[in-house]
Amino acid sequence: EDLAKTPFYCPAPNSPDLRYIQDRRKALGGPLPQRRVQAPPITGPSPDIFEEFAIGSGKREISTTMAFVRMLAKLLKDPDLGDLVVPIVPDEARTFGMEALFRAVGIYSHVGQRYEPVDRETLLYYKEAKDGQILEEGITEAGSMSSFVAAGTAYATHGINTIPFFIFYSMFGFQRIGDLVWAAGDMRCRGFMLGATAGRTTLAGEGLQHQDGHSHLLAYPHPTMVCYDPAYAYELATIIQEGIRRMVTDQEPVMYYLTVGNEPYVMPAMPKDSRDGILKGLYLLRPSPAKKAAARVQLLGSGAILNQVVAAQKTLEDRYGVAADVWSATSYKELFRDAASVARWNMLHPDKEPKTAYVHECLGGATAVVAASDYTKAIPLTLARWMPNDYTVLGTDGFGRSDGRERLRDFFEVDTRHIVLGALYTLARNGSIDTKIPQQAITDLDLNPEKINPMFS
Repeated sequence: EDLAKTPFYCPAPNSPDLRYIQDRRKALGGPLPQRRVQAPPITGPSPDIFEEFAIGSGKREISTTMAFVRMLAKLLKDPDLGDLVVPIVPDEARTFGMEALFRAVGIYSHVGQRYEPVDRETLLYYKEAKDGQILEEGITEAGSMSSFVAAGTAYATHGINTIPFFIFYSMFGFQRIGDLVWAAGDMRCRGFMLGATAGRTTLAGEGLQHQDGHSHLLAYPHPTMVCYDPAYAYELATIIQEGIRRMVTDQEPVMYYLTVGNEPYVMPAMPKDSRDGILKGLYLLRPSPAKKAAARVQLLGSGAILNQVVAAQKTLEDRYGVAADVWSATSYKELFRDAASVARWNMLHPDKEPKTAYVHECLGGATAVVAASDYTKAIPLTLARWMPNDYTVLGTDGFGRSDGRERLRDFFEVDTRHIVLGALYTLARNGSIDTKIPQQAITDLDLNPEKINPMFS
């Protein structure tokens, strides 16, 4: 009863309390909350940093993770941008090939290095320093993500355009710290999240714990998250260069989620006029060289599975006389957002000439499309509305398993042989080839149609 009668406390007009509150409100710009960004836009890094990735790796096999670490090292040396780059890693920096950065920029510790690391006798030993630039947070994705948020919002809270690069096992990102990622978007955070050792079949041997086939699906709902699954170094370089431009030059409050793998293979040179397609989410990588063919199919691949698609193109043409065009699908989310936005505009402007979704511009005339991904089938299926009726999707639904890449891709049915079968089945279904050909291919390719369904295992 006494509490109900107690009036609100109001300090005296000239009391220290009220003067302090009024001074703070004045310093904050008034009684209503407002966001004031004082960090001026800055020019992105020199284009020279990314040039080497456009020419390919020659005969040398490298992984996209290795390519990324090379880009990060070059960004850290950039005279204008290097000091603003914030590498963040929760654990296992050596797994991601980042040990060369230990000596180059050091690991931040506010007390410096107070112990002798066990690898002190090695060239690339674990080096902590008060002026270190890498944030090596220990085994804590939540702590690392908190550092990412702090660095990614520093443009507003401190007036500094820092650019965080948070590198982690892709399985341990959105699945573990989705709430923090959502909060980062709500705070208009900017930066790069890199899911390393990504994909259900690329890690080889780590099984259920590490093999991620769904992080891109979990990233779909995040409004400010731009997602890519690059297969080649030039794709990764193009995306990072564009992301830096959007975040620190154009000051857009976006975050990028990029998946990189640990599988080494030859990185090809960047095809002419492919930049826009890479950023939009789809571009023609290898048109069919066949001049005459009984039928034609469009093959979509992303990440490390793109190499399986390229191999399927040759098998289809050499063995079955089917022409196959290979497309690199760098971002299903970007394709979906574009298509959904176009559909919305058309609905709200029925009196205007309808717009065309980018994915339909690329594949609108196709009679058969097959998409193969190292992620769950639901991701390519988000585009089903804008695809031809004969659209087949191969993906990696189910738990991860401990085995080699070749056997894993056979188990999840995303290897070259299953892509070939998917293409032939799709063509037979729409009447482009004889229905007996897919059945014969099962024998030719030594496939087991009665094996366990990976989706439920």
